[in-house]
Amino acid sequence: MFGEIPSYKIAEDDHYLAFLDIFPLAVGHVLVIPKNETDSIFDLNDQSIRVYGSLLKKAKAIEKTIPCKRVGIAVIGLEVLMHIFI
Repeated sequence: MFGEIPSYKIAEDDHYLAFLDIFPLAVGHVLVIPKNETDSIFDLNDQSIRVYGSLLKKAKAIEKTIPCKRVGIAVIGLEVLMHIFI
């Protein structure tokens, strides 16, 4: 997100960054990282929830269009990276 690690950006706006995973689990493995930090998914404000909901709808549309095993959401790395990965 800060440009410290080279990446191939797919999309970016004020709320999130989407890029190809540097260690993909499959061809086309994309990480979508919301830019706001949070200690818990339960601490999200209403605006963040709307942004994530919008991203999930876009991901679902991609899943219907492009053959892939799954599209998911994970809250990981809270010790190091306080972000939610979609």
